[in-house]
Amino acid sequence: MKELIIAFGLFLFIEGILYAIFPSKMKSMLKKLEIIHVSQLRTGGLFFAIIGFIIVYLMKN
Repeated sequence: MKELIIAFGLFLFIEGILYAIFPSKMKSMLKKLEIIHVSQLRTGGLFFAIIGFIIVYLMKN
């Protein structure tokens, strides 16, 4: 459970830094999300979730 909280904190830290350093780029990137089809977002999200799971699994073993 401790690792999950640390991972969530790291996620928030990275997101916050990106918005603090590149606010206009992040805003334009969010606007571009409207153009992308839902199926493409779902596929990309699933891909990154699997990659993240593999990384966590390999690092824990």
